[in-house]
Amino acid sequence: MAMIETVGDRPPDGPAAMAVAACLFHGFSDPSRLAILRHLALGEHRVVDLTRHLDLAQSTVSKHLACLRDCGLVESRPEGRASVFSLTHPEATLAVLESAERLLALTGDAVALCPVYGVDGSAAHASAPEAVAS
Repeated sequence: MAMIETVGDRPPDGPAAMAVAACLFHGFSDPSRLAILRHLALGEHRVVDLTRHLDLAQSTVSKHLACLRDCGLVESRPEGRASVFSLTHPEATLAVLESAERLLALTGDAVALCPVYGVDGSAAHASAPEAVAS
């Protein structure tokens, strides 16, 4: 799936490819998932390590790790009674995170101030989906 590749006058992929890309970005959309991904970029961690380092509840970390595993972004291996998590594709994940940081630096506060998905808008959007339709 090449989101920006174009051939002639053809658009850069069809609706199905864009839906898959949106699913990928959904994996990055939650602050806790993003923190977990960034922390796993430092190396392998157990759930207990992530809960301590990120100051998140064990249930929160486990829920987000399951989501990230379902998205193919992290993998785990057993170590004794625990599971050790790591990034499935560390170089590619780091490249996406670095690109996002560059884009955020270029847009300044525009993303945070977005009335629909910005810092204030995301809470309103989650609780009142009809606000998006207007």
